[in-house]
Amino acid sequence: MTAELILDPSGSSLSRVVRVLVVEDNLGDAILVREMLAEADPLGFEIIHADRLSAGADVLVAHGADCVLLDLSLPDAEGLDGLAQVQNISLDVPVIVLSGRSDERVAVRAVQEGAQDYLIKGQVDARLLARAINYAVERKRVEVELAHQALHDALTGLPNRALFLDRLAQAMTRLGRNESALAVLFCDLDRFKVVNDSLGHTAGDQLLVAVARRLEGVLRAGDTAARFGGDEFVILCEDISGAREAFAVAERVSAALAAPFVLGEDEAFVRTSIGIAMAVEAGAPPEALLRDADAAMYRAKERGGGVYEVFDDDMRARAVRRLDTENQLHRALERGEFRLHYQPQVALTTGSVSGVEALVRWQHPERGLVAPVEFIAAAEETGLILELGEWVFGEAFEQAARWAALPDRGAPVAMSVNLSARQCAHPELVDVVRTCLRESGADPAAIRLEITETAVMADLEASVVVLDELRALGVTLAIDDFGTGWSSLRALQRFPVDEVKIDKSFVDGVARDPQEAAIVAAVISLSHALGLSTVAEGVESVAQVDRLRALGCDVAQGYYFWRPAAAEDLAQLLSEPV
Repeated sequence: MTAELILDPSGSSLSRVVRVLVVEDNLGDAILVREMLAEADPLGFEIIHADRLSAGADVLVAHGADCVLLDLSLPDAEGLDGLAQVQNISLDVPVIVLSGRSDERVAVRAVQEGAQDYLIKGQVDARLLARAINYAVERKRVEVELAHQALHDALTGLPNRALFLDRLAQAMTRLGRNESALAVLFCDLDRFKVVNDSLGHTAGDQLLVAVARRLEGVLRAGDTAARFGGDEFVILCEDISGAREAFAVAERVSAALAAPFVLGEDEAFVRTSIGIAMAVEAGAPPEALLRDADAAMYRAKERGGGVYEVFDDDMRARAVRRLDTENQLHRALERGEFRLHYQPQVALTTGSVSGVEALVRWQHPERGLVAPVEFIAAAEETGLILELGEWVFGEAFEQAARWAALPDRGAPVAMSVNLSARQCAHPELVDVVRTCLRESGADPAAIRLEITETAVMADLEASVVVLDELRALGVTLAIDDFGTGWSSLRALQRFPVDEVKIDKSFVDGVARDPQEAAIVAAVISLSHALGLSTVAEGVESVAQVDRLRALGCDVAQGYYFWRPAAAEDLAQLLSEPV
């Protein structure tokens, strides 16, 4: 809305001038309106008169108005058609019908169709008319503000999910009218959580606002950037020639966000993973295109982040399979379809089995035995990993207790169980482990919980507290996939762990690559200096075994020794004394 401030005659105070457009073909009525408003407030109103709806439309387009007084009997518009035309031109301007007809049905319809009020000529005085205009302006201002809040993100001011989907739906209905296409870019900030956790939520909010401004700065005039919440931003690009133009937008966005962000006295660097989905013809639901862009974004993250990925048919097949997996996961626990297999771990000095790692499998009724790589990520995202993890604790701890009771077994079998990042962050983790230990009767000293260094480093202080509480239960702890995170040495220094598991990526080249062997040797030496034992994962050859033994590695596991197997298949092996 437009308004201007002017000094009153004394020059001592400010008053608001309301710009009123009077659309009235009767000049006498228009003059009467002017005189009434001048009587009510000599300096409060600026009157513009148009004797045709077309002339009034020109004024609204060129200059705008704070309020429209509209007659329903005009030479170029009759009845409520004039109201509809004014709203099409400027939906945010309040309209008051000023009619010579006293018709309650028309009055009700006018208000139902958007008029702020319905006044009858000859039945209003100066005070009533001025008050009606001021009320209409204020009501419309509040209405517009509430509508904006409902459709925009409160933090960044960008359109929110609802408004974005509405614009996307409208854009898709226009497809096919020419040769152009449209693209949806789903953007997720990499390492935003690190910034938020290390610098605080205020800095995180400042970063999100700054990202929004940079996005607006690199997009074309007709593009839409929206925030969906958290660190997710989505961009709609209409009227593009094809994928090459969408790639160019993605590259501009990546370049704009690559520059450092100044957050108070701190500086932050973020990258963005971008998923792109294209549409060239109408028909597909907007939500489907958005889902495709989201799936492509996750593919970009899997590639390491900071890149863009385009949704294609292979990705669609994977997305369909993933959705099917998620749906079936919810019923798999109820149906008892999960199994635990165990991979033996061998002491390199003696060649005896010193422990096992519990590995979950899904006995799918149609797909057979499904490996965790196909369902653990889906379980993490859906939250089912918490329920599944509790089941794994119970099964593994009970099996450890059964093996400990074998009559010929000298030392208990160490049972290693993996913890996911989501489990580690769950506030009830320690209570769940405590309950499972009590109910299973397992010796806590025979239980080893494995956690990846990336999971524990996500929230350093909180992780230390949780791990200390777990260790107080009597269980031992291991750092899994060691060497693949971004702060391995710090993890060893800060966390109360007992064992380091050397990732398979380092073990692969230990027998043939001097650099890989040097890295493994350094990890073993450092671990021993800190009083920690070492386990090499993914051992597949005798050459690797010999080299690891020569480097002083304590324990190894891998296909060279045994593949993961069901408990009953390992009964004979584990009944032998250590």
